[in-house]
Amino acid sequence: MALPIEDYALLGDTGTAALVGRDGSVDWLCLPRFDSPACFAALLGTPEHGRWLLGPVEAARTTRRYLGSSFVLETTHETDTGVFRVTDVMPLGDGRADIVRRVEGVSGTVRVRHEWVVRFSYGKVRPWVNRHKDDHGHEWISAIAGPDMLVLRGDRLPQPEDGHHVDEFEIGAGDELTFSTTWFKSHHPVPEPLDVDERIAETLARSEHWARHCDHTGRWREAVVRSLLVLRLLTHAGTGGIVAAPTTSLPEDFGGHRNWDYRYCWLRDASLTLQALLGSGYVEETVLWRGWLLRAIAGDPADMQIMYAVDGGRELPERELDHLPGYAGSRPVRVGNGAVEQRQTDVLGEVMAALEQARRMGLKETEDSWALQSALVQELAEHWDEPDNGLWEIRGPQRQFTHSRVMVWAAFDAAVSAVERHGLSGPVDQWRALRDEVRREVLERGFDAERGTFVQHYDTREVDASLLLIPAVGFLPGDDPRVLGTIRAVEEDLLHEGLVLRYRTQSGVDGLSGDEHPFLACSFWLVSAYALAGRRAEAEALMDRLVGLANDLGLLAEEYDPVRERMVGNFPQAFSHLALIGAAMTLRDGSPERARPFAGS
Repeated sequence: MALPIEDYALLGDTGTAALVGRDGSVDWLCLPRFDSPACFAALLGTPEHGRWLLGPVEAARTTRRYLGSSFVLETTHETDTGVFRVTDVMPLGDGRADIVRRVEGVSGTVRVRHEWVVRFSYGKVRPWVNRHKDDHGHEWISAIAGPDMLVLRGDRLPQPEDGHHVDEFEIGAGDELTFSTTWFKSHHPVPEPLDVDERIAETLARSEHWARHCDHTGRWREAVVRSLLVLRLLTHAGTGGIVAAPTTSLPEDFGGHRNWDYRYCWLRDASLTLQALLGSGYVEETVLWRGWLLRAIAGDPADMQIMYAVDGGRELPERELDHLPGYAGSRPVRVGNGAVEQRQTDVLGEVMAALEQARRMGLKETEDSWALQSALVQELAEHWDEPDNGLWEIRGPQRQFTHSRVMVWAAFDAAVSAVERHGLSGPVDQWRALRDEVRREVLERGFDAERGTFVQHYDTREVDASLLLIPAVGFLPGDDPRVLGTIRAVEEDLLHEGLVLRYRTQSGVDGLSGDEHPFLACSFWLVSAYALAGRRAEAEALMDRLVGLANDLGLLAEEYDPVRERMVGNFPQAFSHLALIGAAMTLRDGSPERARPFAGS
């Protein structure tokens, strides 16, 4: 069985990512892209579904850390006989897909287990494996199946054993062994070996240089910087697509079937990521993402999807992988995501907000970029009052969700600001009138006057954590009595052991059976809501608790089980990390204006 989710570390090269466990096993890796099929899939099954282990044979006390502001991972194993260290890195910079693993003896002598088990197509396809020797007498192992090929190089290669490659060796103080696994298209020549020392040094230097551009100051700077680095690593350097998480089907409820594939680019998540980056001083990243956006949604505005593949592709059919037992027996294991077909009216609000923030930070619109935004707003003007599936991708009946309507208001508000503040062209009188009409509707139909709270959708008295965003987007001040009443209702209905649920699943609104755990982004939204409501001490206390829930490497999953004290859901989750950044900004600035400065009314 796979390790607890919090026992994994993230490696990445801004093209794809791997999860390596505290035990030294790479249990998840999709190559060459985040949304490619996995070649190591033990995370969702067993070692037989593919993994790469370099770890101690005997029981060990293990500590680990990232080197500086990088994702170069250093894991130290201490046994009764000695200590050794493993340095893991996916080098940045040249478009290759490599994992490098260096084993160093620190003291004494320790026995190390080495397993290299390749299974393509999410653990289903067993490759043809061969051993080779180059012109210099250096051995290497290849694993090939169809279009994919992996090559293992190293100072001491494992031996074939019943479909695996395995080895055990002793490492003493001062000993060093280096291994690398490289992916490439099987019809291409075998890539040259890496200069490992040079690539590790370059990766460290590039990461430190990027992190230094963060202008965030304050009590939670360390957590903010690590979260920014996570968001950077989840952004594809070639295309600009920002994935929601590098994993699929890590369950929202252990043993349940709320298991979804998050290795795609949600417009909402990407827009919020962009706002977190912009609010921390990163403007150049906006250009790359805007280019991805223009390519992805080019065409008829009516055809805009809520999510796309990393390269902007539109086809994301959802299917189940019956050969995988799932993490903690949680089935089905899904790839693709059926929510791609949903209508989520809030999405354009997040997109327009991010691009308005970029304009305010000096990014100039091109003729094409503003023409596209204007066309999308016009499409929204014709259909804004239709029911949708909402922020949480409800698989039950479509509803008139209050949060969706608030974000419709935000989209028109950003469009009005683009004309009034930045001199761009557009039917501003129409957009202004629609903005005011949406506002009136939300205040009339989305508010339960008897209880004094906004509601999840117009046909219920249930509340939803997304309502906490009403002050953050500038729809109402944080100390407005209607906002205060909403915070109170969320506390009464959605707090579980002090953390915030998205909504009450018992209401049946999502059309799914089973339950889930508190959603970390929602809990960070409560931090911001507290701060904007003037409840500073409570905001800081909750922020401290949430930051403390990150694992030893500063990584956060989608959800958290406060009873079992363990992480739940896909990992690491961009939504959790961007919400952390937003909460820290609100606490620092005392307002949402730095993070989401588009509200004009």
